[in-house]
Amino acid sequence: MAEGFNPPLQVVGFIATKRGDAERGPAVRLRPDDATLRGVADGDLVWIYGPRRHDLATALIDESLPRGGVVVRDVAGLAPTEVIRLVRLDAERPLLNPKPV
Repeated sequence: MAEGFNPPLQVVGFIATKRGDAERGPAVRLRPDDATLRGVADGDLVWIYGPRRHDLATALIDESLPRGGVVVRDVAGLAPTEVIRLVRLDAERPLLNPKPV
């Protein structure tokens, strides 16, 4: 994982999609301030490090979530209340146009 300050996040919701759903695939929704702290922008690929495994997912910004909470979609091996860490896929590359919080 990347070096630096990266506090854990808690899974507060899980979305499981079905074939034919408009939005499918691994994703993680997080608050803008939690995303900025980790150098993550909307649409970035991130590693989700959970208690049993790690997976790639797309980061989606959602202002309605509580601070430190995330909602995951289609990420096997995670359940609500579990603690995870997020790391941007290319953590060495600085953001070119970070979005203001």
